[in-house]
Amino acid sequence: MPLLVFAVTGMGGIGKTALAVEAAHRARARGWFPGGTLFVDLRGYDDDPVTADQAVLSLLDALGVRDGDLPPTADRRYDTYRALLAERRDRMLLILDNASDPAQYLPLLPGTDHHRVLITTRDRPDALPVRLIDLETLTPDDSVALVTHALHDTDERDGRPAREPGALRELTHLCGHLPLALQIAAGMLRRRRHRDIASLVAEIRDAGDPATVLDRGSPGTDLYGRSLVLRPVLEASYRRLPPDQARLLRLLCLAPGAETGTEAIAALADLDTKFVVSLLEDLAARYLVTPVRSDNGTAFAMRWRLHDLVRVFGAGVVAGDAGLREEGEAARERVLELYARWVEAADGRLRWLPGKREPERFGDRGQALAWLDAERSGLVAAVEWGREERFAGAVVRLALCLAEYLIWRRYFDDWIAVAEAAREAARRSENRLGEANAWGNLGSALQETGRTGEAIDAHTRARDLFQAVGNRRGEALAWNNLGLALQYADRAEDAIDAHTRARDLYQAGRNRHLEAIAWNNLGLALRTAGRAGEAIDAHTRARDLFQAVGNRHREAIAWNNLGLALVQTGRMEEAIEAYGKCLKIYWEFEDSYGAGQTLSNLALAHEAARRPVEARTAWLRSADAYTRANAPAEAVQARARADEQTE
Repeated sequence: MPLLVFAVTGMGGIGKTALAVEAAHRARARGWFPGGTLFVDLRGYDDDPVTADQAVLSLLDALGVRDGDLPPTADRRYDTYRALLAERRDRMLLILDNASDPAQYLPLLPGTDHHRVLITTRDRPDALPVRLIDLETLTPDDSVALVTHALHDTDERDGRPAREPGALRELTHLCGHLPLALQIAAGMLRRRRHRDIASLVAEIRDAGDPATVLDRGSPGTDLYGRSLVLRPVLEASYRRLPPDQARLLRLLCLAPGAETGTEAIAALADLDTKFVVSLLEDLAARYLVTPVRSDNGTAFAMRWRLHDLVRVFGAGVVAGDAGLREEGEAARERVLELYARWVEAADGRLRWLPGKREPERFGDRGQALAWLDAERSGLVAAVEWGREERFAGAVVRLALCLAEYLIWRRYFDDWIAVAEAAREAARRSENRLGEANAWGNLGSALQETGRTGEAIDAHTRARDLFQAVGNRRGEALAWNNLGLALQYADRAEDAIDAHTRARDLYQAGRNRHLEAIAWNNLGLALRTAGRAGEAIDAHTRARDLFQAVGNRHREAIAWNNLGLALVQTGRMEEAIEAYGKCLKIYWEFEDSYGAGQTLSNLALAHEAARRPVEARTAWLRSADAYTRANAPAEAVQARARADEQTE
């Protein structure tokens, strides 16, 4: 029969020893190991690890063999050790703690399947027939419970966890939910019992490195006599890495976002993707990175996550060495260029019209959106690099290409952050055209969040910059966006003037697609001003132009707006028909939010025509569409309107 050997694995500080010892106590209490427990700390990640030859001496001593009874050679000591275990009829548990190399523990395994072995290690022993128990960081709730219990065990009157639940959650987040860090933080809070939790949170945030603060205030040692320190744990794991793995880990610590795709990591390291995957799998076996399973199960589509404390540590290693800093800057430049290229391709696919050149890489909108969804957090974080002059040009390009996607997915907070970062990057690099585009995107994002006054100011800045550099197309776009903001400010006549200027500029430039957009927006302003007949003509012109250039999604918008104008003139049946044509196209594009808006408009038309049953059905369909679009407030309003319908 095979040996029953278990290994508790995980990153340093995850709580492997604590779990092993607690399990041993409970097992003994239940009578599972009447022969007792043998424990050896192999100190595998110290500067001077315990060898198997040294460990067997401790085990023999625990079994009663010492001094003159010790065999003279290592081989005979192992023979004696295994013979003693074989003779023991009462089952024993052998804990080989903190092993870094199979050579430390393989010679110590009993020569019988009667006893059980529990190993703890930061290196996954995949090559051995061992039952693995992988430990992960705690959940946020468990992290809060750990710190709370630690404080209450010392003083049950400690009311800080109850008084400061938000600060406590933030503290556990800053600790990365790592048990060692949480234990140190709890010890610090016990020591500074007259200060609130928020003060420790502020101290860690100001330092930018949790390990710096926690190690400086460490309360000493744990129950097992080990130092409660973070940085030495991380340093020990890093020092043991081969050079190629150490380099990849350092560079990965510089990647934007919490997770990074394999392709971006290959760009960071300037290495072949297959080789990078192999290195990443080695780092994952050492619990320094975590693979995030991809839908298609291939390593090349895999994403990889670093623990926050590992990320901060690795970035600190780079910052402390001039050569590593330059290596890191070059790596960031490569990944930023990769992102800019693929975002440009994805944006091209989202904006693609029949007859235009096919963008590279993405065969359809779905592929482009899926890639952007997966990379979003990293892309948004990468834009922040534009605060450094070296990356300003690529960031301005990246931010401009992200706008359409962020509008489509309605990530307006991200859009504002991206636009502001791009504006500063363009200003710093004296890129006036880039700055104008950034102001325009910022204005549109502000408008979507209801900050109309700021939006008008931003679009005005964009218009003036486009005029200054002589970019007529950009000027037309700025007039168009300014008109939309003026409509929201109830300045309909000013909006009509702005959209007319945009239309005239687009007509002069013979750009039928953008002219159609201007006609559509002019129709909205005309309807707001009570000029519904003119609005119908404008939306009809927009619809026909969108059909001519093959922009189906924009055609749907024109149909919806035409329906609104038709309702205003009392032409309900024509309006309902227009909404139906709009919905058909929205569903083709899986635009749930647009469908929700149009269904709301359809419901209002049925209400005006005194058709409560049809109105209720449309409101309920609108609520479902808004739910799919992650717009819960709109969904609630639609359901409430449905409930108001009576026959």
